[in-house]
This record gives sequence, structure tokens and C-alpha cells, in this order.
Amino acid sequence: MLSPDYVLSMARYNAWQNRQMKAALEALPEAELRRDRGAFFGSIFATVNHLLWADAMWMSRFADWPKPDAGIDDSTTLVPTLAVWGAERFRADARILLWAERLGALDLTGDLRWSSGATGRVQVRPLGQCLAHMFNHQTHHRGQVHAMATAAGGEGWVSDLAFMPGEGPWL
Repeated sequence: MLSPDYVLSMARYNAWQNRQMKAALEALPEAELRRDRGAFFGSIFATVNHLLWADAMWMSRFADWPKPDAGIDDSTTLVPTLAVWGAERFRADARILLWAERLGALDLTGDLRWSSGATGRVQVRPLGQCLAHMFNHQTHHRGQVHAMATAAGGEGWVSDLAFMPGEGPWL
């Protein structure tokens, strides 16, 4: 079972990573952000849009956020520009952090039940597994964006949890 401290650490890590990723993407030309690079969602911009969409979708299940209007097929076009994405990303990360700060141990027990647009059926999974998936999904796609951004000639960013400011006993 996941602990509230783990969820809060992952929420902090998510926000830290997204701030660094945003800075790296703002330094790239628009054409590089939208160029199809052969990744699962094609471009850098499509991938960060999907990631924002997925976070909103998972949080609609965990914390009663409004469910995104678009389905997974349209997740890559959630917002039109990097500036809009940055504002929405900042807001989502702040909301995830506030939610994580309020979690207690009992909030992380039991199963999550939802109707999946991806599978077309009702899913039931342990809540902790779903939370771990959301944070793992974020890391997975940010890794793709990191690789695409550096291949486009941009700067990478530090992604090691051990180097997150203020986190862990090792600092």
C-alpha cells in the first residue's frame, strides 16, 4: 500500500519535473515542438498535451475533478499553444499538490472503480495501484519528452528524484 508521504513526494516530484520541462520546451522553436518525432504520440507538444489530459483524467477519478471533454484519441490536442499548456500544467500541478497534502492513510485504501473509455468497460483496481500508475505514467512520458527535446537540440533537465530540492534524508 502507498503511504500519504509517498504520494506527496510524487506530487512534489511531478510539479518539479514539469517546471523544468516547461523551461526546456520554451527554449525550443515552435516547429521543433510540433515536429513528428516517431514517439507514441508523435511530437513533443502532442505528448505533453496527452500527459496533461491523463493527469486530469486520473484526478477526475481520485478527487472528483471535472473529466476532460476529450477522449484519449483527442488527448494530444487538449490545448492549442505551449503558453496555454504551461498555465494549465501549473494549475493542475498545484491542485495535485493540494490534494496530496490532505491525504490520510485511509484515503489510500480500497479499490477504484471507473468506466474506461480506453477499454470500453468498467475497471476495478486497487487505488494504490492506480495512483502508482498515474505517477509512473507521468515519468514515462516526461522521459520521452526529455529524449525528444534533447534530440531537437534543446537542454535536458535533472530528473533524479534524489536531487529534488528539499526531498529525502539524503540532502
